[in-house]
Amino acid sequence: MQLRTLPLLIAGLLGAATTPLLARTPTPAPSTATATAAQLPPERVKATLEAYKQWLKKLEQRNSVAGLATAVVVGDKVVFEGTIGYANASDKEPVKPTTVFRLASLSKAFATAITALLVQDGKFAWDTRLVNVLPFFKLKNVPDTQRATVADILGQRLGLPRNTFDNMLEDDVPYEELVRKLDEVDMTCGVGECYGYQNVAFSLIGDVVYAMTGNFFYKLVDRRIFLPLGMTTASYGRAGLESSESWARPHRRTRRGWVAFEPKVNYYRVAPAAGVNASLRDMEKWLIAQMGGRPDVLASSTLDVLHTPGVRTSGELHSSPWRRGRLTAAHYALGWRVYTYGGETLIYHAGAVEGYRTMIGFFPKYHTGVVTMWNAGVPTPSGLMPMVFDGLLGLPHVDWAGLEKNVPDHPRKKARPRRHRH
Repeated sequence: MQLRTLPLLIAGLLGAATTPLLARTPTPAPSTATATAAQLPPERVKATLEAYKQWLKKLEQRNSVAGLATAVVVGDKVVFEGTIGYANASDKEPVKPTTVFRLASLSKAFATAITALLVQDGKFAWDTRLVNVLPFFKLKNVPDTQRATVADILGQRLGLPRNTFDNMLEDDVPYEELVRKLDEVDMTCGVGECYGYQNVAFSLIGDVVYAMTGNFFYKLVDRRIFLPLGMTTASYGRAGLESSESWARPHRRTRRGWVAFEPKVNYYRVAPAAGVNASLRDMEKWLIAQMGGRPDVLASSTLDVLHTPGVRTSGELHSSPWRRGRLTAAHYALGWRVYTYGGETLIYHAGAVEGYRTMIGFFPKYHTGVVTMWNAGVPTPSGLMPMVFDGLLGLPHVDWAGLEKNVPDHPRKKARPRRHRH
C-alpha cells in the first residue's frame, strides 16, 4: 500500500442552508470560495489522517477493491495521498497517484465550469433557451420546449423522468438519436419544477457550446481548465484513457479474484455528463480550484454560481446509511450536489460506470475535501469518505464502510453490471 502524508499543514496548523427551491437563472449564494478558510484543529486533522491510513490498510488486507486512489486536501494543500491495489490485476501493475481513472459523473462539474467561463465571456447565458440554439430540441409539449434553458439541463431540472434513455444508451443507441427522441417522453413535471437526474439531456450542453462558439466542447475544457490547472493526464474519451501511461482497467470480482475487462464506450458518448479521465494528481488540482485556490482559472464569483443550491433532492437524504445519518438538507446545484452534513455545507458528487466508481466532496468553509476513485463496482469504499468527514468535523465515529466487521468480503457468485446512476 502506497500512502503519503505530505508535510501538511499539520506543521503549519500546529503553529498557528438552503436557498429557494428553484431559480430559473442561477443567483449566487454568499461566497463559498472565501479567501481565508476557517482552520480545523490540527490535532484532529492529524488523528483523522492516521485513522484513514488504517482504514485503507484494512481495505487492502481484505482485498475489498481491485485498486483505489485517494487524497485529502486541507486549507488548499494536499496533506495525504493513498493508493492501494492494482491498476491491472492481470499483470499486477500497481495504482499510482498518476494512474488515470474514468471519472464517470464527476465529469459534470467540468461541463458546468466551462459553461460558466463561456457565460462570463458573453458567448451565451444561463437563461439561453435551448430551442433558440438547437433546432432539433423538442420536449413532449410546446410550452416546456420553449421554456427550457441552459441552466435547466445543467441543474437537473428539465422535468424528464430520472435517467431518461440511460438504458438505451447502455444498449448502444447513439446519443444523436436519443436527444431527438426526447419529445416522446412523458414529463414528470414542468421544466424547472422538479429534480430528475439526466445524462443524455445534460449532454445537450456540448451541442450548445458548439453552436454558440464553433468549437468542440472537450477542446475548450482542455484549453480553459485542464491546461491552466496543470491537469496533465486528464482527457476525454476511451482513446484518451487507453493512451495514458498508466490507466486503471475496470475489474469485476470472480471466484478467481479480480479480473480486468475492457472499458465500455457507452457513457463516453455523453462526454459532458461522463467523458472525463483523470489521475489522482489531476483531481487534487481540480479540488483545490473548486475550493477557490486557483482564482486565475475559476474566480470566486464563478464558483459561487456553480455551488449555489438549486432544486431540492430529498431522495438523497435516504439513499445510503451515511446520508441518513448525517444529512439534513440536499439540493442539486450546477454539476454539484449541495448537502448540509453535520451542520456544515458540503459540496459533493459521485459517479459510477461499469467497473469504476468515484467520489469527491469538500467543505468550502474550511477549504478541505477528499477525492476517491476505484476500479471496481463494489460499494465498500464509498463509506470511507464520510468516515474522514466525520473525523475532520469532530463528529462521532461511525463505521460507514463496514470495516470493523469480523467477516471479510467474499466473492460474489455473479456480478451484475452497475448502471451509471449518479
